Amino acid sequence: MLLLIPLALIVAITITDILTPGIQLGPLLVVAPALTASIAGPLGTGLMGVLAVTGQILVPVFQGTRMTASLQAQALGIAMISGFLVAFRYVRGRQERQLERTRSVAVATQEVLIRPLPRRSGPLRIATDYIAAEEEAQVGGDLYASVRHGGATRLVIGDVRGKGLNAIEDTSLLLGAFHGSAYRHLSLLRMVMHLGHAMYWKWACDAADDPVAAESFVTALLLDIPDDVGLVEIVSCGHPPPLLLRAGTIRPLDASSPGCPLGLMPPAEDQYVVDTFGFEPGDILLLYTDGVIEARNREGTFYPLAERIAAWDGNGGPEHLVAYVHKDLLRHADGSIGDDAALIAVERLPSERPRPPGRDAPAADAGVTGR
Repeated sequence: MLLLIPLALIVAITITDILTPGIQLGPLLVVAPALTASIAGPLGTGLMGVLAVTGQILVPVFQGTRMTASLQAQALGIAMISGFLVAFRYVRGRQERQLERTRSVAVATQEVLIRPLPRRSGPLRIATDYIAAEEEAQVGGDLYASVRHGGATRLVIGDVRGKGLNAIEDTSLLLGAFHGSAYRHLSLLRMVMHLGHAMYWKWACDAADDPVAAESFVTALLLDIPDDVGLVEIVSCGHPPPLLLRAGTIRPLDASSPGCPLGLMPPAEDQYVVDTFGFEPGDILLLYTDGVIEARNREGTFYPLAERIAAWDGNGGPEHLVAYVHKDLLRHADGSIGDDAALIAVERLPSERPRPPGRDAPAADAGVTGR
């Protein structure tokens, strides 16, 4: 349908030129192939160029005059410009196809690295969202993953310092270590030690060739959510605290003693603390990376995540929550954020298995800390 526009221009200019012998509008015919080059490929552009030259030639035929040198020069000029536009559109088409292939590789890479979390894991319903800062760069330093660990769901969400290929490599290493250690049945604290050693060893080896590697780190949260007990265990490695949504209230689950980001130094057990909080059926836990809370609007104001969530109607569960935050975040940032952002919403559903005798869930607002 868009091709009808340049075609109509050719018809209108040619008829006008035929009906007004004293005025030469033929040079305007070049607008048709130029416009076509922006909406069609080289074949369509070339065809419109041929029609434009034909229209120029038909003017003296219908006027009953001879093809003057001026008209010949005009027809030749239209033909030359049309040829240039065809070549330009061919090169541009190749670049667009190459960019599309690059985007498809980026999407495939992200799907391999950042595997979609299951919608259900035991008594949990999970929803995720990844907001890329740039459309062409769909893989960044934000990461998340989950594994089943005995009778619990283990989650990690983190943010690798830096961007580009180095960030992708670091993300791949951390997620590989996280997934690969699932069969070892490590405790949450031992898991933190394992990931910290993996990242520190990697960057220590890279420091000889890349001085920036010595300054690399990962902020992360690691969580264990048992199936049959209404609680969640969290280890913070310098990451923003999750938000607990319960019966219309919102509160951050702040770490009693936040640990340092992974990879800055060889990890030690006394650097990290396992905090335990109540997480009952109906509760929703929102995990996020700093790309969410550091998104700014035109006035430079950071995105007030907790305040904006308070306006959510609470319907639809975790899927609607992440969709609401996604839409509201982009509205706050005028459609573009400065850093990648990841969101995970986890809702505990009523347990399908009876709770073992003697194991009662902690009080709803309890926060128990252990090492």
